[in-house]
Order: sequence, then C-alpha cells, then structure tokens
Amino acid sequence: LRWDPELCDLLGVDPGSLPEPVPSSQVYGTTSVFGGDVPVAGIAGDQQAALFGQACQRAGEAKNTYGTGSFVLLNTGREAADPGEGLLTTVAWGLSGEVDYALEAAVFVTGAAVQWLRDGLGIISDAGETEALAGSLESNDGVYFVPALTGLGSPHWDPYARGTIVGLTRGTGRAHLARAALEAIAYQTVDAVRAQEAASGEHVPSLKADGGAVANSWLMQFQADVLGVPVIVPEVAETTALGAAYLAGIATDLWTVDQVREMWREAAVYEPRMPGSEREGLIGRWREAVERSRRWARD
Repeated sequence: LRWDPELCDLLGVDPGSLPEPVPSSQVYGTTSVFGGDVPVAGIAGDQQAALFGQACQRAGEAKNTYGTGSFVLLNTGREAADPGEGLLTTVAWGLSGEVDYALEAAVFVTGAAVQWLRDGLGIISDAGETEALAGSLESNDGVYFVPALTGLGSPHWDPYARGTIVGLTRGTGRAHLARAALEAIAYQTVDAVRAQEAASGEHVPSLKADGGAVANSWLMQFQADVLGVPVIVPEVAETTALGAAYLAGIATDLWTVDQVREMWREAAVYEPRMPGSEREGLIGRWREAVERSRRWARD
C-alpha cells in the first residue's frame, strides 16, 4: 500500500514526488464545478470499479468485462494471492480501513476477433450477425480459432503466439468462422477462471458478465456451458461508472456495502446445460489448438 522503492529506483522516480496512496472510498476534496461544494469521493481503476459495480465484494466472486479484450477479476478477500504464471495480483479497493485484493486476467483479443471478421475478412457487416450465424450450426464441426492476433494474454502470456484457425474443410463457411470466434471468447474466459481458481484456492460459483458481448445470448449461453457455472448479466451494464458511484456513495454515507449489494439487480441468468463430457471434449480440442498457435513468431 505504498510506492515500490525498487521500481521507483529503477525508473529514476523520487517517491516523494508521487501522490499519497489513499483508499478508494473517502472524501478527497470538493468541487464547485457543478454548483455548491460537491464531494469527490470515489476513485478506482477501470476493472476494479467494474468488480465493485458488479457487487463482487466477497472472496470467490468474479466478473468478466467483455470488450475488444476481456478482463476477468476474482475477489480474493483480504489476502493478496500469489498470482502464478500469467495472472496479476491487484488491489481491488480500500474501504473502511480494510483492503480487498483481486486476481486479474487480461485476455488480449475477444471482441476484437469479431471486429477482425468484419473489418479484416469482410464476412460479416455487423457484430450482431454472429449470434444467428453461430446458432445456425449444430456444432463447430471441429473448427477452432485461436485469436492470438497480438499474442496470447492471461494465463498463457505468450507474445510469440499468432492467430490460428484449425479444422478447416471444404464444408467450412462463414458461419463456422463466426462461431469459432465466439467460442474462442468463451474458451479464453475458461482458461482465465481456471488459472485464478488454481492460484487462489477459491471455486468460482458463478460469473457476472458485463460489456458489449452480453447482448449476444448465444455467447452467454455457451459461456455458461463451457464454464460449467451460471453466467449472470446485470441490469446496469455500465458497471465501471456504477462501481465508482457506489464507492463515492459509501464514503459520503449515502449507503452501506450491504445496501450496495441489495441494489445490484440481475437482468438475465444463463444456466449451464451442456453435458460434462461434451464440455471437456470441446475444451480439450481448444487447448490443442492453442498449443499450435504458441511460439509461432519466435526467432
């Protein structure tokens, strides 16, 4: 909970020139920009705010924000877990004199893979088309897309990996590529969650989801199926702004943490319905595809 002297020395930064680290929820000052004296009272990083906005305030609760990339955060409570390979340990927030920590997994390319189908290949004109295309197939027919377009992020952390599509046949069409891109989003999330569970010793009983991809119900159902736990979408999708507002409200005694949890509402719940044997088969083939993408650009 202080600036790292080793890093400051390495970067030639005087720790005395840096601002004082303070909790995420307290009154830091006031502003008159909006008229009167309005307290400035909540500060949190993007993903930490989203974790709080998803009411994941207890150890073992997790969320995934689906954007161009994805960020999976698991609350580990008052202990900073050893992240192991490919994960990050982060301060989740400081609140009421206590600090909660989280494990963070940064997945580089998820929604960006769908953008690539649209802008790079031109096989779709809108991201929303992927839902119907994926649903038009009874299975993936063995086609897997590893979207390592900028390397692989958590938990593999391989900058030399490159995008790979395997399982193509003469029967492969644009529906297969659309489905493979959506499946890849879900598989990468499974990899991240499993690594976090191994590092923390916590089982993730459900995954709260936010970001643009939650509008794709096919993807959300597939995510629940391959993760094997419910995926829950909140009523308020702007969870980052909501989390910062919650922290500010707690600091100014508008509500308590318990009240924040009560205010959170679900909009949809996707229950897993895929047989375990099918789930493990899909994930096993995905991991084979990942191995084919690894270290491709290494000199």
